[in-house]
Amino acid sequence: GSAHGRQCHREREREQGSGPARPQPPEPSLLRFLVCPLSKRPLRYEEATNELINDELGIAYPIIDGIPNMVPEAARKTHKKPPAEGSEQP
Repeated sequence: GSAHGRQCHREREREQGSGPARPQPPEPSLLRFLVCPLSKRPLRYEEATNELINDELGIAYPIIDGIPNMVPEAARKTHKKPPAEGSEQP
């Protein structure tokens, strides 16, 4: 069980260090050159979700460890449909 004890200690240390790990934004110089692979238009960086947004197509590319994952399959749709009446769960 001593190995397990070390593991727990290391995790505690990491948590105390700098608080919650903030998502790492991409390099600003990199952002200038990035365009959506689908529309070839510039992307908007959304700090709240740490994503690159294509407002035109309504998709968002995730940024992992400061590196944008610009595979169309990885993008999520951002167009939110208005919630249907009565679909709200208590």
